[in-house]
Amino acid sequence: MLKGFKEFILRGNVIDLAVGVVIGAAFGAVVEALVKDILTPLIGAIARVPNFSGLAFRINGSAFMYGAFINALISFLLVSASIYFFVVVPVSKLVPKKVTAKDCIECCSTIPLEAKRCKHCGQAV
Repeated sequence: MLKGFKEFILRGNVIDLAVGVVIGAAFGAVVEALVKDILTPLIGAIARVPNFSGLAFRINGSAFMYGAFINALISFLLVSASIYFFVVVPVSKLVPKKVTAKDCIECCSTIPLEAKRCKHCGQAV
């Protein structure tokens, strides 16, 4: 029983997953700090409202805390933008794009790299 557990734990994908979770948690803390400590105060300085959580209205004694929703929405948008501009864009520039198609020299249509003839005009490529 312990031998099977040892084999399970030492599989490559389990170790990779554990490393990914730890790095993801650390990266999440960095993104959260960026949004909370830099981007949100910047928006607060521009909008002159540093925190929207106090915004609410009441109907028949029920409080509708729309300010908390605005804070959550702004936080979501800032986290998404931070991840896109600071992770996705730089990584996509570092990783070369895989070419899967080419253009026919005769009719300029797009064909797969493995093609020996153009499917549109029959030209040998």
